[in-house]
Amino acid sequence: MGPRLYSCCNCRNHVSLHDDIVSKAFQGRHGRAFLFSHAMNIVVGPKEDRHLLTGLHTVADVSCADCREVLGWKYERAYEASQKYKEGKFIFEKLKIVKENW
Repeated sequence: MGPRLYSCCNCRNHVSLHDDIVSKAFQGRHGRAFLFSHAMNIVVGPKEDRHLLTGLHTVADVSCADCREVLGWKYERAYEASQKYKEGKFIFEKLKIVKENW
């Protein structure tokens, strides 16, 4: 059996490894979300400033590279010092990803 993965809920394209989870205690647009240190097989959209629960961030939506389903976002910049650890990391909404090889 290979590594434990997370895949797009729509087309099963692999988008991240279980080992790359930084935190499961995040809130997405549609409920619970996971913070990942790396992602694969995704397309990063244009950057925009958004007011999130933890303050102002520059983010970019991330979509599945195969089917273009929006899965979450990438933190490009955090304006508050306490949130800098998120920069360069990815949020995937729990409803938008499925477990593979578990």
